[in-house]
Amino acid sequence: MAGCTSIPLAESGTLTSYANLSPQKGKFGKKRRLYVDGQQLAQIKTVRIIPTSFSFNAASRIKLQADRDLVSDALDRALCVALSDKYELVPASQRADLTIRSVVTDIVPTNKGVAAAATVASVGGGFMIPSDIPLVGIPRIPIGLGGLAVEAEATDSSNVQRAAMMWSRGANFLQDKPRYSEVGDAYGLATKFASDFSQTLITGKEPKMLDITIPSRNRVQSWLGGKPKYAACDAFGRAPGLVGKVAGNYGLPPQWTDKKPKTLPAQ
Repeated sequence: MAGCTSIPLAESGTLTSYANLSPQKGKFGKKRRLYVDGQQLAQIKTVRIIPTSFSFNAASRIKLQADRDLVSDALDRALCVALSDKYELVPASQRADLTIRSVVTDIVPTNKGVAAAATVASVGGGFMIPSDIPLVGIPRIPIGLGGLAVEAEATDSSNVQRAAMMWSRGANFLQDKPRYSEVGDAYGLATKFASDFSQTLITGKEPKMLDITIPSRNRVQSWLGGKPKYAACDAFGRAPGLVGKVAGNYGLPPQWTDKKPKTLPAQ
């Protein structure tokens, strides 16, 4: 437990309601509270994603806007691609059956110096092991770890909350590979949040602790940096693919390989 960063769940006022959220659950540095109306979500056809924003508190912890954009784009991109398996994704400017809003409410910067030292220690001894396989890999130096907290909700066309999640997770020294960036850990954790919230919206139920479903062709293509199923997802950039994976395994900053969002034509 000493090798994990822990971020408390605290209501920050970004959700339209906290009344229906479940009691806090989680362990090993990950916590969440959840509400989902599965019956109503089953009727949803179209979804739009409002770009993720940062609370004042979270924004003040990361000095560069470009770094904050990197985290928000990674979160929204992963959410958009995953939801494309079930729903039609439309641009944020267009009306939809469901609107998703996410806010980064807290963030713990990664200590770049420690991350660099951890990378040197681990390269050559297992850097090709995928970072998303639990409890497998070369342990990193268990200090200077980053973390992320997010509040998100999905509201219908009448602005009624149909799903909401408070989520926080700290990087840990076994699962999260070090990267030389203040947002190195937050960048990876953003996609983990997106995985949990997208599972909730797709299934209408609490997400599983470990998702072992075979990824769709759409997800694989997007992970490799290819064209997404819906053009709306291009607003959040494209995944860096294999080049990004190799760069991440060598501890290089995500800024070097992440593909910038494209400007979509006006609707």
